[in-house]
Amino acid sequence: MKWFHKIYLTNFFFYILAGIVGGFVLAFIFPAMYNAMWFLLYIYMAFALIDILLVFATGNINANRTTPEKFSNGDENAMIVTVNNNYSFNIRIRIIDEVPFQFQLRDFTIDRTLDAGKTIATEYTLRPVERGGYHFGKLNVYATSPLRLVSRRFVFDEGRMVPTYPSYLQLKKYGLIAFSNRLFKHGLKKIRRLGHTMEFEQIKDYTRGDDLRTINWNATARRNKLMVNQFQDERSQNIYMAIDKGRMMKMPFGGLSLLDYAINASLVLSDIVLKKGDKAGLFAFSKQITNRVAAERRQAQMQKIMESLYNVSTDYFESDYGRLYADIKRNITQRSLILLYTNFETLDGLHRQLPYLKGIAKSHLLVVIFFDNTELNTFIKQKAATVQEIYDKAVAEKFAYEKRLIVSELSKYGIHPILTQPENLTIDTINKYLEIKSRGMI
Repeated sequence: MKWFHKIYLTNFFFYILAGIVGGFVLAFIFPAMYNAMWFLLYIYMAFALIDILLVFATGNINANRTTPEKFSNGDENAMIVTVNNNYSFNIRIRIIDEVPFQFQLRDFTIDRTLDAGKTIATEYTLRPVERGGYHFGKLNVYATSPLRLVSRRFVFDEGRMVPTYPSYLQLKKYGLIAFSNRLFKHGLKKIRRLGHTMEFEQIKDYTRGDDLRTINWNATARRNKLMVNQFQDERSQNIYMAIDKGRMMKMPFGGLSLLDYAINASLVLSDIVLKKGDKAGLFAFSKQITNRVAAERRQAQMQKIMESLYNVSTDYFESDYGRLYADIKRNITQRSLILLYTNFETLDGLHRQLPYLKGIAKSHLLVVIFFDNTELNTFIKQKAATVQEIYDKAVAEKFAYEKRLIVSELSKYGIHPILTQPENLTIDTINKYLEIKSRGMI
């Protein structure tokens, strides 16, 4: 009787049983029907016994859950459940996958019909919004015969953990785009190159179309034919992503926190920086400087960056920009491009940190990336119906105006601002990096 706990009565079973019970109630009222109802009950019990024998004695099913090696945070991750029917007849299956509690899917079921001897692969997606470990429970598959009276439960793949990393799926999405000649189709700007970079590559023979200003007259005199200097994009420049992990970055948009948006953008940009020949590094800050990865261009640099970003978490403190300034001054001695992911909601909040930002900008090219409040903008666009809503809209418009003032204030001191919506953060950051490279600003 060990198999008895695996029997589950279907809804169809209860419908028939309820009908028979109702028939017996009528039989007590009309005694002539009493023997007929007992006959129907015996037939029903016989069919139920046959159904039990069919699902328990004539075959079984095999199933497995295929998960990614790691989840990509903020993206749709494909999950595949494969079920093989070893019965000699068609069955109905119900898949109940015990997905991690973080997804809060309490009624997750998939119903399918599976032909005899066939295999079916069912795909569904999960979108995590937090980094960390996601633990799966049991993969439950219920098999029902054509009689549809009872179901047999099969249990597979119990206990599996999938870590959730920053959005590595975006690496594939944006990696080739950054080197494409049609960037504008993906929201990236086409930027006109200004001037020449100063990193010399070689002296070569002049060919039609070469810039006459690059003629090397000394080499031309020696070779008795026109020779030109060839330059290349400056490489091996230090690019640092500085991520504010203070309390302001815990604000959620679209399920993801601002911190996770910044982490995903940093991962993508680091990949592009390394492919462009520059050195990528990062660190996070709040009360302390943590998760530091020195700017390098080694083969394993991307793995180091991904592991470091995986462990970045907010500490809910007010970020210490004075410590940030002192740390950069002490540890980053070569002029570098520093992309600072943070958030300022008010002009007063900026003014408290502005002396430190100006100090950083004296030695480095500083880009301050902060976020437009999309929910506030949506509220502003709504029509006010009451006096209270008019006051609320006025306050919201004041905050939105201060965001634009912050952009102007940063620009006055040679700091490059990026005011972006969270969903456009990656594109806007890539744009800025390519623009700076194009203009030879570092």
